[in-house]
Parts: sequence; C-alpha cells; structure tokens
Amino acid sequence: MFKPFAYLRACFHHELYHGWFKKKKFFEGWYFKIVDKTGNHTFAFIPGIAMDEHGNKQAFIQVLDGSAVTARYHKFDPVYFKTNTRRFKVKLQENSFSLNRLKLQLPDCKGQLHFNQHVYWNKKWWAPGIMGWYSWVPFMECYHQVISMYSNLTGKLMINGREIDFTGGRAYIEKDWGRSFPAGWLWMQSNHFSKPDISFKLSVARIPWIGNAFTGFICAFYYNNKTQVFATYTGAKLINCQFSDSGADVRLEDKQFILKVHAEKAPGAELLSPILGLMEGRVQESMQAVIHITLISKKENRIIFNDTGKFAGLEIAGNTHVLSNPT
Repeated sequence: MFKPFAYLRACFHHELYHGWFKKKKFFEGWYFKIVDKTGNHTFAFIPGIAMDEHGNKQAFIQVLDGSAVTARYHKFDPVYFKTNTRRFKVKLQENSFSLNRLKLQLPDCKGQLHFNQHVYWNKKWWAPGIMGWYSWVPFMECYHQVISMYSNLTGKLMINGREIDFTGGRAYIEKDWGRSFPAGWLWMQSNHFSKPDISFKLSVARIPWIGNAFTGFICAFYYNNKTQVFATYTGAKLINCQFSDSGADVRLEDKQFILKVHAEKAPGAELLSPILGLMEGRVQESMQAVIHITLISKKENRIIFNDTGKFAGLEIAGNTHVLSNPT
C-alpha cells in the first residue's frame, strides 16, 4: 500500500521502511551485529523483505554465527512482515527488531536483547544518511545507512539449546535497500578496539551511474566522541584499494588526514544477497576478521591513531578487480 507520509518520513529517517510503494525489483534489510563481552559469541541477525521482477515477495531473517562460521536463512510468508510508519520497528511473527530491543522466537534462537547508549549517525537535512547527498538520487542501485555505530547490550539468548549472556557486549546496526547489491564491493566493520567507544566501518563499491560506473566509498571512524567521515561526497580520495589471498589494503586521503587500513581475512559463512530483488546472490561474510587502522595528521605529520579492531565483519564480494582502479 502506498503511504506517502510514511515514505516522506523515511526519506529523512533512513532506519524506517522505504518500500511502501514498491511492488517488484526491491529489497530492504537491516543488519544487527552483536558480540558478547568475552568475544566468544559473535552473531548477525538480518531481517528483511525482497520482491522479484514478477512481484513475488519473501520475508526473511538470516542468522550468521560468526564463531561457528554457519548461516541459516529463515523464510517467512510476506504477510507477516510488519513495519511501523513513525518509528523504527520491524516484526516477523513473534520476532521483532527496533532501536531498543531485539526479540527472537526462531527454532534455533530465542530470547531478548536490549540496546542502550547508542552512537547515532549525525544527520543533516541535505545529508540524512551516511551516503550524504547521494541519498537523494532517485536511481541508485543500492542505498546504505548506518543506524547505530556503537551501542551496549543487555540480555540473553537461547541459541541451539545453550543460553548465552550478551550483557556487557557491543552492537552495531546498519541497513541496505534498493534493487541489487553492487557488482563488486568491500565492506568491513569493527567496534572492538583496545579502548571502548571506538567504531569503524568502511565500504568500497562499484556504483552504476548514468550509463557508466564509478568506484564509490564511505568510511566512518568514531573515536574521541567524534565521527570522522571519508567519502566520495566529502572530497576524500581513494588512493589505493588492493586485494590479496589474505585480505585487503585501502588508503584514503583528504585535506587533513591519511587513513591506512589493512583487513585480514578469516573463515566466513555464506549469506544470501539480492539481485533485482531476488535473494539469489551469495556472499561470504566473516565475523572474526581483523582490521588494522592507522590515521595520520598531514598538518602535524604524525600518527594520531594506530590500533587493531577484532571480531570484525568482512565481505570481499563480486568483481573486486574493478575496485582496484579508484577512477
């Protein structure tokens, strides 16, 4: 059903559902990454909905167990997919997802987790999301948003018959929506560094653009109570993006900083990804990768941050050859 006010509200609040008037070739999914206090239990819960080119719909919850390196796809009748028009809440039967709570009633996972002390993305009217002014371009293949860079966890889950206490753990929440994932992309995220209250995410992707394509990137680095953004729309430059059997190396620069990133691969499990709204793509995601970050001040000519993020999510997918050329 077309709900114009709900759609307009979602344009400024990207955590809300965007598919009110969509009938085909569309997907929307929310990504909840959670890690317990010990780091022994890492999970991602991904609720969403997909519509293929014929208008056939399916709702789902994907569960990625990063420690066991397994993934499960729970399919639901789309009639059970419910969202709220005014605040972020997604519900699939007895399972619900919001800014403050995650409630699960799946065959292999049951319980509740609560999120608190969020580090939200700083919105502006002209840039309501992490994509900046690109958020307003109506023909993008895929849209992306960070909902919470960092939050603390309380609660327990019963997973495969074993109770796991996530109290004291950390969470990260983002989402994607559109027609398809890119032809090639690199994505990484960690909020487990040597000190708390630090979060890092980086994505590089091949972006179709008016009969051509370019390599776009978004990097958000939260530390010292401030988020530093390197992105195509901020005027930053992608100097280097190289891949090897062991991982990836990225170098970004703007007028103030040089950012060097080295990601080390770890075993991953297979998630389903959208192609023209149909969940027929495949992507390997690890939740045990490691990210090395070095931030250099150009003005002071010195390293101002040098640390390693653990329990990192990492995806290297599709035709990554096109990402190695930053033009």
